[in-house]
Amino acid sequence: MNWNEYKQQVKQTDPIGKEILEEAEAEASIISAMIKQRSVLGLSQRDLAAICGIPQSSVARIESGKTTPRLDTLLKLLNQLGLTLSVTPASPSR
Repeated sequence: MNWNEYKQQVKQTDPIGKEILEEAEAEASIISAMIKQRSVLGLSQRDLAAICGIPQSSVARIESGKTTPRLDTLLKLLNQLGLTLSVTPASPSR
């Protein structure tokens, strides 16, 4: 069984595991989009940090998933990267 098959099995059989996996996937998606856009813009972590007025180490910890930023920090980073965060209704299965 590969990782994707395992995730699918957990989502189908374990409601708590499903919730944990979906939250992790959402967080990973946001982080991935930030890293990709930073790269597209040719910015280093240090550059982005300076623009946002936060330490470079904070950007590194956010990008590595070692810390979850406060909402205001996340919005500041996304804004400087030309990205937005949108909120949509959850699927009916929740």
